[in-house]
Amino acid sequence: MDIRAAGEPASIPSAFLDLVECPTVAALTTIMPDGSPQTSVVWCDFDGTFVRVNTMRGFRKEKNMRANPRVTLLCFDPARPLRSLEIRGVVQEMTEEGALEHLDGLSLKYTGLAPYFGRCIPEEFRATETPVLCRIRPTRVVVLDCEEAR
Repeated sequence: MDIRAAGEPASIPSAFLDLVECPTVAALTTIMPDGSPQTSVVWCDFDGTFVRVNTMRGFRKEKNMRANPRVTLLCFDPARPLRSLEIRGVVQEMTEEGALEHLDGLSLKYTGLAPYFGRCIPEEFRATETPVLCRIRPTRVVVLDCEEAR
C-alpha cells in the first residue's frame, strides 16, 4: 500500500516505525554503474526526518550512492513476516562527521556491543575503514500488513 498522496512528501506511518528502528532486518539497494541493483544488509535508524544508514568510505554501496542517490530500503521483522516496510528515497547527505558515533550507537542497539571498532569488529580495522553516515529522505513509502487480515 502506497501511503503518499500525489505531490506530498513521503512519511513513515507510526505503526511501522518499529521496522525502521533496530533491531530488524534491513536491506539497502543501490544502483551499480551498469544500472543493475546491488543489495546489502544494513543497520538503520530513523531520526524523524531521515532514515540513517552507515557504510565505509570506498565500499561499493558508498560509491553507488555518490554516483546515484536513489535507493530503496526494505525493512522487516523475521518474527512477524507478514509485515514489511519499503522506503524508496534519495540520499540527501553523506558525511564522515558524526558517522563513528552513529555507528557505535547502531552497534549497541543491534549487538549490545560498543564501540564498533574493538567490540564488534577487530580494533585494527579502525586504521583502514572510515565510517560514512548516509541520510536518506523518503520519497515513497510502501507498507504491507497482512497480520490484520488473518
